[in-house]
Amino acid sequence: MTNNGMSANDKNLVDNIELVWRSIETLCGELTETEWKTPTDCPGWSVQDQLSHLTGSEASILGTPRPHHTPKDTSFVLNEIGRNNEVLVDWRRPSPGATVLNEFREVTGQRLSLLKAMAPSSFDEATETPIGPGAMRDFLAIRLFDAWVHEQDIRRALGNPGHLEGPVAQHSMGRMLMAMPFIVGKKAQAADGSTVVFHITGPAGRTVAVGVEEQRAKEIEPPPSPLVALTMDLETFTCLGCGRWDPAEVLDAGKVKIDGDQVLGRQIISQMSFMI
Repeated sequence: MTNNGMSANDKNLVDNIELVWRSIETLCGELTETEWKTPTDCPGWSVQDQLSHLTGSEASILGTPRPHHTPKDTSFVLNEIGRNNEVLVDWRRPSPGATVLNEFREVTGQRLSLLKAMAPSSFDEATETPIGPGAMRDFLAIRLFDAWVHEQDIRRALGNPGHLEGPVAQHSMGRMLMAMPFIVGKKAQAADGSTVVFHITGPAGRTVAVGVEEQRAKEIEPPPSPLVALTMDLETFTCLGCGRWDPAEVLDAGKVKIDGDQVLGRQIISQMSFMI
């Protein structure tokens, strides 16, 4: 326990949220207006829009009323969640990027003050998360992952790679690997007896194996001779899992090495996206 009674794990969670927000703040701190308008891998979204999304989401958590606004163009929006997000993003588009950054600083500062003052029991409180019912710490773990993913969107757009190692990257890697049994078993429809190993390279990389038994996929100990092994770096894994890059283009560019069953390997890569 920490001095205020918060568990070490919950304190680390809050510390990492502060870390990723400050990393984003530093990344965007000296952008020109042209750089703010740089397109990103999210269709229809610029660098500024990425930050507007994060700012609007955290402002909503604080209880800030949603603007009465209807975006003119939603042709790139895929679902209801996207439509809700677009209201908060498009409402901020007329503002200079620096204005959105100042709001981001203010909103995240308020959020951090509240997070650091949370009672230990508050982390156990039931709440709704983007993936269903959970505890408040589950919701915060998703917010941490979401912020890192959008930081990476900004970095790729600006040609400024970074924050691919350390506790936030490791946390995000863990969140993505949690989805791999779903990808292998449900989306790729791997047959019973299939074993798949994911080798993710780099400082935050890990090796995780998934096995399918009785039509259920679960994490297993890496076998010596899996049916298929997929090797890629963290950036590629993130862009596939979060739907940022086209799987066929990734495969054609040789960004993924497939050992073993080539058909199943390509099927898994084609079904890697799990983000809402």
